[in-house]
Amino acid sequence: MRTSTMVAALLCVVAVSAGAQTKVSGKLSCGKPDVNSSADIPDVAGHAVGLTKANCTWPTPLEIAGVKTTTSVDVSVAEVHGFSANGHGYNVLTMSNGDKVTVTYQGTVQMSKDGSATYKGTWRWISGTGMFKGITGSGTYNGSQGADGVGVTDIEGDYTLAAAAKATTKKP
Repeated sequence: MRTSTMVAALLCVVAVSAGAQTKVSGKLSCGKPDVNSSADIPDVAGHAVGLTKANCTWPTPLEIAGVKTTTSVDVSVAEVHGFSANGHGYNVLTMSNGDKVTVTYQGTVQMSKDGSATYKGTWRWISGTGMFKGITGSGTYNGSQGADGVGVTDIEGDYTLAAAAKATTKKP
């Protein structure tokens, strides 16, 4: 009997924890990078490291606890091998209430000769201010960039706010 009570209690905790995660999705559009530089690595042809920084908008905003994304700044580095790259970066989102939320991401890029590219990867929340302090969660992204450097990214994932996590762990 004691074992079944503990299992039932554990299942309730898991159900409450799972319920605290909220799905999120949106579309990010980043303009031509303000910073777009690279340095060749003199070992083999096509090997380089790149750095970009771009300002972004949200044609389809993420909505977190009723607050929508307005703009963001994206900074990334990538190691390039010919027409493919592995990269990682940070995107700092400004919310409609003025708070900020930061994600880190990593993924792969496949470039074309004309300068366009497709990319995909994973991301996770790493910090937030105001009501987003302590945010956790993660997700995936995929998108494309035109030869002009303008990119559009579809984002999906989940989040848990620290206040919501605390509320689900309070004892009655």
